[in-house]
This record gives sequence, structure tokens and C-alpha cells, in this order.
Amino acid sequence: MKKIIFTITILLQGILMGAILKDIKYNDTDIKVIFEQNNNLPIFNLQLIFKNSGYINDKNKAGITRLSARVLNEGTKKDGAVAFARKLENKAISIETHTGLETFVIEISCLKEQYKDALKYLVQILKDPNFTEETFKKQQHLTISKLQQKEDDFDWVASNNLKKILYKNTPLENSSMGNLQSVKRLTLNEIKTRVGEILNINNLIIATGGDIDYDELVKQLQPVLKQLHNNKASGFKHIATSDISKTDIIYKNTQQSYIYFGSPFDLKVNSKDNYKAKIASFILGSSGFGSRLMEEIRVKNGLAYSAYGYITNKKSSCAFQGYLQTKLDNTNKAKQMVQDIIKDFVKNGIVKKELDAAKMFLSGSEPLRTETFSQRLNRAFMLYYKGLDFDYPKKELKLIENLTVEELNKFIKKHTEITKLSFSIVTRKD
Repeated sequence: MKKIIFTITILLQGILMGAILKDIKYNDTDIKVIFEQNNNLPIFNLQLIFKNSGYINDKNKAGITRLSARVLNEGTKKDGAVAFARKLENKAISIETHTGLETFVIEISCLKEQYKDALKYLVQILKDPNFTEETFKKQQHLTISKLQQKEDDFDWVASNNLKKILYKNTPLENSSMGNLQSVKRLTLNEIKTRVGEILNINNLIIATGGDIDYDELVKQLQPVLKQLHNNKASGFKHIATSDISKTDIIYKNTQQSYIYFGSPFDLKVNSKDNYKAKIASFILGSSGFGSRLMEEIRVKNGLAYSAYGYITNKKSSCAFQGYLQTKLDNTNKAKQMVQDIIKDFVKNGIVKKELDAAKMFLSGSEPLRTETFSQRLNRAFMLYYKGLDFDYPKKELKLIENLTVEELNKFIKKHTEITKLSFSIVTRKD
């Protein structure tokens, strides 16, 4: 059965991953284009991805990039948010702007027959964004209200505080929303300046495709590219996760304890061992039932409803992080159990049964990660962004299939830094 599932997965991967890398020459700038032709449905998708432009570059204005994205989603100054949204709705066009940690994205989704109109609407937004004091204040107020609500979301409080422990005095210590003090200080002029920095043609990567002709699309993109700024390409440095174990407890009027934990994990984003980290992370904590954390903490000891842990590997940082909720009386016991499980995992590694189960699940579920065209484009971008070939998922599945217990345990035992755990705990004082 395992071989059959693996073979089907490989075949599906070959069908789904049809992206190719092209170039657009605009004035003196070479723009990388990830393009996939898809004639199965009359659809169009475009993602303008500005690398090195996410909220990691907020500096001392935490929350400014996310707020900039929200203002850009408010249509044009000429039409206003409601009238412009109605234009898009009448033609079933979606134009959405959002920010990640490292990237800033403007995405268009529509039917093939509407794609030229969609690009015209995008030009209107870029040329005449709704930069009014009223629109800015509206989005600023909504962000402040959301942040105030988050103060009673104890999962968010614990998670956000963990960032401050692991990444103190770095751009990673804040959430994408920023904090109340920083958001209240922001001004419309600062938003205008930030948008001008973000919409930089020298940071642009385009992921696009659908039932369209590439050469015709390039012509249609020229007015869009004309609206972008020609700034110096920006960047960021890799940020190390703190290896100084620390426990920070926040007392709230809560009925249970929220325990978030993290530690460094030393691995490059394009490391040849990433597939091993993927399997190790799955077995340790990211697979739900069957993972070490879930089995030991919930199934065997009944200390939590759920317990998760996972390795996140980005260009900006790499870390192991996890979380659980437990009864107030079990806080210390649950925390100690997390430490013991991870120490044992590093010391003794995994067994063949765990590896076989992980292989079966990861190979069988792989096609589900590229079900939609937008997902496929996003995956193709992430592969390119990490310096990997478009057929890497197929190669990775083969590497996973051939991985032995001995090889994985050797990898796990090298990463003792994962045991240098810090904890952020929200609980109630007795």
C-alpha cells in the first residue's frame, strides 16, 4: 500500500507542478516571473510578491506594514472603499493585499474574461490609493480595537510574549499587528512613505498564470509595472533564536494555563537536511494524535486536550515552537513533561514504527497541499524564494521514502539546541 500511495503522489506532483521561470525586462530591471499555464478552468491569478518587504522591516514602527496593507485594501480615493468594492464584485474580481513576515503580496483572482479589467483596477489602486485621513483613522481604529480584544485572548498573549523572549530587541519580537503604543503613534504620512518603500520594482517577484497567453499578459502588465517605485532593493539579516532558557509567567483571571514554548533549531532554509527536519517535526509534535507530545501529555497522562510542536524554518529565522493548555494545578507538571519529552527525543531518537507512519502520511497527503491553482503558484514561489527547484517536492518525497531510522536519529541527536527551551505561560495566581 505504501508503494502505491507513493507512486500516485509522484504522478500527481508531475501533473500539478507545471510552473516555469521566466523574466520580464522593464527599463533596467529584470523581474523574475513564475508562470503556470492552466487551461483546465477559465481562471486567472496574479501575485505581486515584494520580497524583503514584510513586517520584519517595521523597525520602530511596529504594525505599520500590516496597517499599510489594510489601507491599500480600501479601494481608490476617487471611488471610495464601498463604490470600488462594488466595481470588483460586479465582475467577480478579487484584489487583496496582505503582508507576511518577509513578503508583501498583492493578489488578483478572477475569471479569464475579466483579467484585463482586473489589471486596470489594480492600476487605479496603485495610482490613486485611498490615502485619506478618514480611511487611515478607520483602519487604525480597527487595529487598535483588535489589539485591545487580543488582551483577553490568552493564547495570543502567551504566544506574543514568547516572541519577546526568543527574539528580544529584534524585529521578530512583535506581531504583525504591532502593539497599542506603536499603532496609536502612526500617521497617514508614515503609511504613504511605507507603501512607497514596499512597492519597489527591485524587490518584485511575479507569480501568475491561468488560462492565458504569457506574451499577451506581459503586455497587459506594463501599466501595472509603471506604477511601481524604482528604489534600492531592500533586505534583512537572519535573526538567531535565543538559546538562553527562560520562563516568563503572566498572571490573568483564567481557568486554565496556556503554555507556549520554543527553542533554537540550527538549520538553513535551503539545507539538504530539511526533509529530515520535516519528518522529525512531524513525529515530535506536528502530527496531532500519534506525535510524541500528544501521546505523552494527553493520551498517557491526561494533562491537556491538545499539545503541538513544530519546526519553522524561514530565511529570517529557524526555531522549534509549541503549545498546550492544561489545568491550573498541572502547570508545572506539564511544563516539566515537555522538557523531558524533548530531551528524550534528542537522546534516544525515534523508532521504525514512527518513521513508517510519518512516511505514509506525508507521501499520501502531499497532493492536498496543491489542490487550488493559487496554492500551486504560492508553492512555486516559495520553492524559488528558498533557492529550490520547482521539482523539489518530488525529490523530497523520494528522499523521505529512502530515509532510514539510523539516518534520522543521527540528525536528531546533532540538534541538542532544541532542548534549550524557553516558556511563556499565562496562568492564574493562587
